[in-house]
Amino acid sequence: MNITVLDLSAYLGQTALAAITINMLLGVMMAFRYSPVRNWPHHRFNYFRLHNWTGYIALVVTILHPLALLLNKSPKFRVQDVLYPVRSPQQPLENTVGAIALYVVAIMVVTSYFRIQLGRRTWKAFHFTVYLGAIALFWHSLFTDPDLKGAPIDWLDGGKLFVEACAAIILVTIVLRARHAKKKSRTARQTSQQTAP
Repeated sequence: MNITVLDLSAYLGQTALAAITINMLLGVMMAFRYSPVRNWPHHRFNYFRLHNWTGYIALVVTILHPLALLLNKSPKFRVQDVLYPVRSPQQPLENTVGAIALYVVAIMVVTSYFRIQLGRRTWKAFHFTVYLGAIALFWHSLFTDPDLKGAPIDWLDGGKLFVEACAAIILVTIVLRARHAKKKSRTARQTSQQTAP
């Protein structure tokens, strides 16, 4: 079986999507104060470190995904088409949204590396851009034709089904995170009202 450059780029994109999905799930587990000692797998497990590594993996693979296109013969992509794809030879809108996802992931990972120097509030503001990056990443993944021919989207294609499953997982994660934040805010308000003179 011959793997084309476009296949390689698609596989790298799906790997990035999987890493972002796992990363966001781990982030929500941290927000919920999940304990692997109290809960499954009932032993010490540093999922904070895994959360960091999935972020690094997501960044590297998200960078490699468009770089692979530089090796494609037709359509021919140039470096500027990868960095600023508004005039890329195929699907410029889809590729621009993908580039936005890449830049957001890069900002998130770099600011996370410097989170102590930035301070919690500033770092958290940057960190929540992951949701914007996820939306851009999923939009790019769903609406891009992997063959770069502008063909109609086959929603039941294996690659698209994978993207749809990851998107559903992230959507549920975002809803749970929002509900948790709302409940936490309500509890804090009630506590402050009860302690007020």
